[in-house]
Amino acid sequence: MISTEIEQFEKYYTMLTEYLVTYSMQIVGAVFIVLIGLWLAQKLAKVVASIMTRHNVDITLTNFVSSVVKVLLIVMVIIIALGKIGISVTPFVAAIGAASLGAGLALQGMLSNYGAGLAIIATRPFVVGDTIEVKNVSGQVKTIELGYTILINEEKVEITIPNKHIVGEILHNSFSYSLVKGEIDIAYNACSDTAINLIENVLNANELVAKNPDSQVGIERFADSGVTISYRYWVPTTKIIETKLAINGGVYKAINSANIEIPFPQRVITINKSDF
Repeated sequence: MISTEIEQFEKYYTMLTEYLVTYSMQIVGAVFIVLIGLWLAQKLAKVVASIMTRHNVDITLTNFVSSVVKVLLIVMVIIIALGKIGISVTPFVAAIGAASLGAGLALQGMLSNYGAGLAIIATRPFVVGDTIEVKNVSGQVKTIELGYTILINEEKVEITIPNKHIVGEILHNSFSYSLVKGEIDIAYNACSDTAINLIENVLNANELVAKNPDSQVGIERFADSGVTISYRYWVPTTKIIETKLAINGGVYKAINSANIEIPFPQRVITINKSDF
């Protein structure tokens, strides 16, 4: 048993020695090729990223393209180095092809997200900071990745949407602002112009209310108990709740301080004595 193991060890040792003697220079050359190749891949990836950044290409696409360039160069260098030391790369190429096919079938959904991410980055239907609505989900865009997009709604909740559910869908983009609506009723005998001016002053005094597009204030409808004054304004999506509360409070104080009556639903019942 021991003699057999010794013979096998000697056999492998002889094979290794012969291989090193035969391919010693090739091994040195292969190591040199790998080192130079890694250096070139790193440099070329930085050059590609620098060029794309200079042309204002989206940062996500820039990082993706530079990473792909780097990986492809490294793979090419490794294949060249393996061929240099006498190792056939044909089986490796076949294995990589088969593995890629299997991975593609298994990760079809993920790959479709990546494809949709590239489409979003290339066409730029929205950018970071825009407020979008897709499939009844809305929020401000925080991050655009290759596989998914992250939104933040007015409640500061992060919403992650796979990119394949964005591309090809009806998309609403209000950029970095969202529309807020409010209304208040005043009595029929009150001056509507005064109420409108007061509300406009409240909106103009708030720094979070956008100056463009302009806020809109006017008579919305004639209700049973009074005239409904409606006001619409734009605010940053992440500031909707706090701004809405501040504006509503300011409108109420302004109307109340001007002694403008705020009506409430009421019903007048008339009783005729003749009915008794």
